[in-house]
Amino acid sequence: MIRELFTKKKQAITIPSADAKNDVPEGIMTKCPDCKQIILTKDLIKTAKVCPKCDHHFKMTAWERVECLFDENTFESMDDHLKSENPLKFPSYTEKIASDSEKTGLNEAVLTGIGKIGGNEVAVAIMDSHFRMGSMGSVVGEKITRAIEAATDKSIPVIIFSASGGARMQEGVLSLMQMAKTSVALQRHADKGLLYISVMTYPTTGGVSASFASVGDINLAEPKALIGFAGRRVIEQTVREKLPDNFQTAEFLLDHGQLDAVIDRRELTETLSKLVGLHVREVK
Repeated sequence: MIRELFTKKKQAITIPSADAKNDVPEGIMTKCPDCKQIILTKDLIKTAKVCPKCDHHFKMTAWERVECLFDENTFESMDDHLKSENPLKFPSYTEKIASDSEKTGLNEAVLTGIGKIGGNEVAVAIMDSHFRMGSMGSVVGEKITRAIEAATDKSIPVIIFSASGGARMQEGVLSLMQMAKTSVALQRHADKGLLYISVMTYPTTGGVSASFASVGDINLAEPKALIGFAGRRVIEQTVREKLPDNFQTAEFLLDHGQLDAVIDRRELTETLSKLVGLHVREVK
């Protein structure tokens, strides 16, 4: 009897069944990678995917940006039929393109179209880093160029959201050609006295940062966006110096005159609306 009083009874451990696990919806909660705060995903979407505690800017899809940016039911995409081929016969490239297309619902790493912001019509190109890390191949360059040319023909501003790992290695020199092609289209746009706003997001690197992303009439960026051409380690090994901790961040570039402003995403639509409104003019 006394032994029974001091003997710990083993409690049965109930393991949830597979059916019970499946009853819990996936993606209902999101963890902030910076402050580790657990956030209801639906609440995060309401704040334009900016952490309400530490202001960390989560990556956005191209269509999420459309929802935040344009006046309701005004955006129309263009050139959705353009799709990448495999000109260099790079192994598995076609399969990877198809996989990313299915995952993102995009035909390529950029969504282009025309819509209204604050009642003013603009052309836009929105890169999506969920598709091949937003890398720029021949179709990405072509779509961006066509969006710029459409803006030039209609005498309206163009806005480009950059989110890219750079030129796409699977297309070799064909991808590098897009740097010149997009830049020439922007020069023709500028020759007509039309506005180009570049918005750099995390990340904007490589050939994208060295071409159309850096030549806006107004260059904006989201907080803490990674912006640069070569990688940090490559630069340090080349110059044989230790670089500042905030090197290649939006804030660093702002301090050194390479950006006009760093804008919180929750204020970005209003900012763009004001800038476009100030520059729009009647076509004679």
